[in-house]
Amino acid sequence: MEEDELDYLLVPLGLLLLLLYHVWLLFTIIKHPSKTVVGLNAQSRHQWVFCMMSDPLKNGVLAVQTIRNNIMASTLLATISITLSSLIGVFVSSDADNSTSEIVFGNKTPLLSAIKYFSILLCFLVAFLCNVQCIRYYAHVSFLITLPASVDNTETVEYVARNLNRGSYCWSLGLRAFYLSFPLLLWIFGPIPMFLCCSMMSFLLYFLDTTSSFTRRLHRRSFNEDTLKACDVESISQVSQRVCIEEYNLHSPLLHAASNSAC
Repeated sequence: MEEDELDYLLVPLGLLLLLLYHVWLLFTIIKHPSKTVVGLNAQSRHQWVFCMMSDPLKNGVLAVQTIRNNIMASTLLATISITLSSLIGVFVSSDADNSTSEIVFGNKTPLLSAIKYFSILLCFLVAFLCNVQCIRYYAHVSFLITLPASVDNTETVEYVARNLNRGSYCWSLGLRAFYLSFPLLLWIFGPIPMFLCCSMMSFLLYFLDTTSSFTRRLHRRSFNEDTLKACDVESISQVSQRVCIEEYNLHSPLLHAASNSAC
């Protein structure tokens, strides 16, 4: 098989593999959110918003600082993505008339080379836009999180939780764009590394996105160990408190007797 035929065969197969995985992931998030990390995180953020807004005077500073940390992380990713986009644009414009790209495997035609660089540039631009939207939602939530919310009026809590989840979804889409840029970068070196990267990334993303029996066992192993240690520490503290109370009850009659004799 010739080099051009490998590009026409392996590259669509790798992209189709990633597309089918994300279509399945989207269907699972919509139908069975508890089986995905995205759905569980959305439910956890909803509970966190309800806890923070139940007492804004006490939890307002903690909520604003948490959202500020997320804004700083989104700002960092947005800066990295727009910087990489600018560097790729400068590299393509300066190397447009050169023929040095012909030494790379699978890069014999100028049109194919342009498609490779344009796809990478598009990934970083999408990541930049998603992170900017993430900053927008988080900044809006930082104002709304300090509003007092009663138990009867849950519309405010639902609105704040919805905006917070939208910001998190934009963050996830920005990360997916970064993930997709890895096989596209390897496509510069040929279609075979690109296809292998797509296959490995699908497996790794399945491990990171789902909460199946296999992944749940691996995720909860360290948590169970920490929980057992915490339970042991708590049981030890309870036993020590019980011993102190029993000693106090044992010696308290003697103390009362000594105090009465002294009187």
